[in-house]
Amino acid sequence: MAEQMNDTDSFDICIIGAGVIGLAIAYALARKFEQQKLDILVLEQEASFGQHISSRNSEVIHAGIYYPANSLKAKLCVRGKELLYQHCEQFQVPYREIGKLIVGRENELEALLELQENAKNNGVFDLQLMDKAQTGKIEPALTADVALFSPSTGIIDSHSYMQSLLHLAQNRGVHFSPYSRVEGIAVKASGFLVRCLLDGAKNQEQYQFRCRHLINSAGLQAQSVANSIDAVPKEIIPALYYCKGDYFEYRSKNPFSHLVYPLPDPNTAGLGIHATMDLSSQLRFGPDSDYVSSLDYEVSADKAALFAEKIASYFPSITADKLKPAYAGIRPKLAGPGDPAADFMIQGYSEHHLPGLIQLFGIESPGLTASLAIAEKVAGSVIDL
Repeated sequence: MAEQMNDTDSFDICIIGAGVIGLAIAYALARKFEQQKLDILVLEQEASFGQHISSRNSEVIHAGIYYPANSLKAKLCVRGKELLYQHCEQFQVPYREIGKLIVGRENELEALLELQENAKNNGVFDLQLMDKAQTGKIEPALTADVALFSPSTGIIDSHSYMQSLLHLAQNRGVHFSPYSRVEGIAVKASGFLVRCLLDGAKNQEQYQFRCRHLINSAGLQAQSVANSIDAVPKEIIPALYYCKGDYFEYRSKNPFSHLVYPLPDPNTAGLGIHATMDLSSQLRFGPDSDYVSSLDYEVSADKAALFAEKIASYFPSITADKLKPAYAGIRPKLAGPGDPAADFMIQGYSEHHLPGLIQLFGIESPGLTASLAIAEKVAGSVIDL
C-alpha cells in the first residue's frame, strides 16, 4: 500500500480514480506546478491502477472520425491523438501506428462518404477512400466493396502507458494511494474534507484529510463519488448507464495487418464488432454492446456464434469454433438504450458553484486516446494555486 498518512494530512489537490484519465491528470498537474512543489494525491479503491475501463478496451488510438463536430469527444480525441503519439515516442511506450479500414458494401458508399466529411469537420483530413480492388490488395481476407482507410489510427500497450504516467507523476512528488475508497466528502470554507476507508492487506482503517482542490475522475464510480459530496446539487449529477462489451480471441493465425471496422450501426451504443489486435498481433473481435445493471465481466462462450455471424459480413471465413472468450469491459455511458450518443461531461464551477471541484462523467471511448488532452484541459482549469 501507499505510504501511511495521519489525520492531520492536507493536500493541495486530490484526484479520485487512478484510471488512465486520473493518472494523466496527475501527471499534467505535477508538470504544471512543478516549481511550487504542491502535494498532489491520487486515490484508488482497487489494488492497482487502471483496473476497469482503462484496461478493458480495444487499446486503439482513435483518429477522431465518428464524433459530432465541436463535441468534446471530437476535439479532445484529435488533440489527444497528437499528444499520445508524442508521449509514446518520448517515453518509449510500446505502440504501432497500424491504420484501420472502415469497410462497407456498395450501398454503404454514401455512409462512408458522410463519415469522411464528418472526420474533416473534426480536423481529420487523412482518410482515403478505397475501392474493392484497393482494399483486397492490402487485406486479401476481407470482403468489402468500399472502405475508408485511416492511416493515423493505432494501437497501444495501455498498461505500459498508464505505468509511464504514474512513474512520471511520482517522480514529480505525486502520492499514490491504492486500496483507498472514498466514503464521504464535506465541502468546507478552505476546500474539502475527504473521508476514506483504507483497506490494504485486509487491515481496514478509517482516514480523513483535507484538500484545496478535488478532481472526481472515478470512471464507473464517478456518480457515486459525486453523490458522496455533501454540497453537490443532486440534479446536476447525470444518470449512469453501464454498457458492457465482450471480446473474443481469434484462435488461428491473424490474417489482417490493419484494424478492421464495419460501419457503425446507428441503433447500437458502439462502433460495431471490429477486428483489433495487440502489439504481438493477437487478433480479437469486439466489443458488442449490451446495457447491464451491474459490473459483471464474465464472457459467455455461447455468444461465439452470434459474433461469428456479424464478423462474417467482412471476414467470411470466420467460424464460431475459432472464437474463444477473452475479456469484457463496461463503459460508463450517459445515454441510455435508444438515446442519442452523449458527449464527455466535465463539470466545473459554472455547474456546481463549488470552488476547486472538477468532475468528469461519461469518459468512455475515445477516453484512452483523449487522456492527455483531457488532462491538459483539466490542468488548465486549476489556476488559483
